[in-house]
Amino acid sequence: MHTLFARLSAALLVIVILMGVVFFVTERINTQLYYEELTQRLNAPIAMYVTGQRDLMPGGVPDLDSLRDLAGHAMVINPTAEIYLLDTEGKILGHGLPPDTVMLDRVDLAPLKALIDESATMPIRGDDPRSGSNRKVFSAFEVRSDDRLQGYLYVILGGQTYEALSRDIGSSYVGKMSFYIAVAVVLAAAVVGLLVFSLLTRRLKLLSTDVRRVTDSDFEESPTIAFDKGDGDEIDQLASSFAAMSAKIKEQLAQLKENDDLRRELVSNISHDLRTPLSAMQGYLETLIIKGDSLSDEDRQHYLKIARRHTVRLGSLIGDLFELSKLDSASVTPQLEMFSVPELVQDIAQEFQLQAEKKDITLSLNLETSSAFTVGDIGLIQRVLENLVRNAIRFTPVGGEITLSIAERPQSVAVAVADTGKGIPDNEISHIFDRYYRSENPGDGRSGSSGLGLAIVKKILDLHDSRITVVSKVNAGTRFEFELPRHSQAA
Repeated sequence: MHTLFARLSAALLVIVILMGVVFFVTERINTQLYYEELTQRLNAPIAMYVTGQRDLMPGGVPDLDSLRDLAGHAMVINPTAEIYLLDTEGKILGHGLPPDTVMLDRVDLAPLKALIDESATMPIRGDDPRSGSNRKVFSAFEVRSDDRLQGYLYVILGGQTYEALSRDIGSSYVGKMSFYIAVAVVLAAAVVGLLVFSLLTRRLKLLSTDVRRVTDSDFEESPTIAFDKGDGDEIDQLASSFAAMSAKIKEQLAQLKENDDLRRELVSNISHDLRTPLSAMQGYLETLIIKGDSLSDEDRQHYLKIARRHTVRLGSLIGDLFELSKLDSASVTPQLEMFSVPELVQDIAQEFQLQAEKKDITLSLNLETSSAFTVGDIGLIQRVLENLVRNAIRFTPVGGEITLSIAERPQSVAVAVADTGKGIPDNEISHIFDRYYRSENPGDGRSGSSGLGLAIVKKILDLHDSRITVVSKVNAGTRFEFELPRHSQAA
């Protein structure tokens, strides 16, 4: 009983059986109440009729002979009737039955008065003198003599004869057929319910099989079950949700695989980049140690400068790795403040002016405004500009030009860094911001970089809800541009 169909079927059978039992019992009770009410309404005048035939208590004395005679006539008309004569307190004064069969000597008068006064709804049950504990429907009427209440005539309408007949009918063909019909109805309801459950769960089985197939394939396969994309039921909605989830998981797995491949490539590249300066530093330092006494001061200084250059490169690489790691971990929260964009651009130009001059590169400014303000993390934005300018210097040949420009837009300030360098091939532009990307062209100068600078740029601008664009032409130059939200001038 591990399947949904089996559990639903078991639950259905239990419910149907319980409902059948409840229905059968309820039907028997309602039928009994119906016949009791019908019997009491039809036979209510019996007591009045018998009382009207003779004076059963002349002068307040019970006439038992007349009572037995009338009881015999009444039982001929209705064999189930049992007649009793009561005094005003409910004591049984006489009856037409064998003396040893009556167990009570007194009857509760409240039901009799309710029937006579018509103050209660039928069926009304009263004490059964022959059983002692049972209560049965009855007919009753006042017994008067000389216009004085002398007692009551109490007629049980469902006596022992009625009970015997009821038992016989219950065990007869009719009673058995009623039971068999009830059982057949229950079984039919169960069969119909099982068929309905089978139809309902069939789609769930198909969906379950499809889910198992997709998961067993590690989401390489796609769901094939058809479903209603419109106003479908819950199963259709479940199938639709699974299809969407499967597609999302498949996409994420592909992305994870791609990222894993890129990380592997990064580790290889970074290992190479770390090993190269370390090996160079080790070689020159060992040369200084071994040949220190035989080297001239000029050679010694030359070796130290080379070692230092490799140290700077190594430190820069490690710094980029740590910075990108922090940005990826979301541990960096921009410290927003208002600052002047032109002033920051001018500071960057001054910072790299000497480096550009060493390579005979012209570093110029093109500022459309000198009073454009924005809100952001000035330190992070400075890092963006430094990386862009540093890349421009690296890839711009001797005698080239780098331009830092600012343009005012209605809602933003556009900042651009343009160079007349080697440019970027069209097939690489879409990858240059990938944190693990390295150029496949060793002659373009990018092979010597970690490929982290532009990834850091994009990550920082993402934190500022800004997008960077690139326009490049091979052997003509490259232009990077991003926008910052414009803010009113500080008070």
